[in-house]
Amino acid sequence: MNEINQTVTEADLHAYADGQLPEQARARIEAWLTDNPGDAARVAEWSAQNAEIRSLFADYGKSTDVDIALVTGRRRPANWPKRLAAVAAIIAAFGLGAFSGHYGPALFQKPDLQLTELETLPNEARNAFLVYADEVRHPVEVFANEEAHLATWLGKRLAIQNLRVPNLQELGFKLVGGRLLPVEGRPGAMFMYEDQAGERLTVLVGRKADNRSTSFRFASSGNVETFYWIDGELGYAVTGEIPRGVLRKVAEECYRQFPS
Repeated sequence: MNEINQTVTEADLHAYADGQLPEQARARIEAWLTDNPGDAARVAEWSAQNAEIRSLFADYGKSTDVDIALVTGRRRPANWPKRLAAVAAIIAAFGLGAFSGHYGPALFQKPDLQLTELETLPNEARNAFLVYADEVRHPVEVFANEEAHLATWLGKRLAIQNLRVPNLQELGFKLVGGRLLPVEGRPGAMFMYEDQAGERLTVLVGRKADNRSTSFRFASSGNVETFYWIDGELGYAVTGEIPRGVLRKVAEECYRQFPS
């Protein structure tokens, strides 16, 4: 067990997230979380995971005649299709736990489970950032002085009417430019920004016809952080080696400006 400090341990934080503490102990942990935003973020992530798992197993929490038979000793013929479905749900729950622990909580609301689409988007966003963010002479294909052409060109390639290039100047980032690149084997767009210190971030846009739900997630790999979301047929990802709080504000601003 790793000690958080002399009074609050990691076990205490887990117990708080699981709702296993009495009221007085909860008040003590809440006071700690107020002064320790890093631990507060961890607890929020664990709570989101718990909510997702409870939602996944909601249908299995209902009492059935089979449950009564287990107590009374009356046996019924085995229903193998239902048993197989329960086994599949358990396997899915373990997979969900590993996935949620890595990618973290939703930004705006509890997300639908879209594992296939969401696993690939942050990886492609991170790879694009790593390839182009350090490029000096050719980081983009079209530079910021041709922003209107950039929006029109990429909008046509992605079949997005009135595509806007997000304006992030209020957050301290100016547009460098953008480029066309593949996202899941289809045309995608990448916009690049940098602040006064030369720190860069990228915004990735991709299209996938079978996307339907809107969900917001976070992924981290080394020093590279990514906020990403699925909105209808479009997927978006904001990536950079900047503080998570700043990156989140950028993601929220992009969400407001992009078409939905």
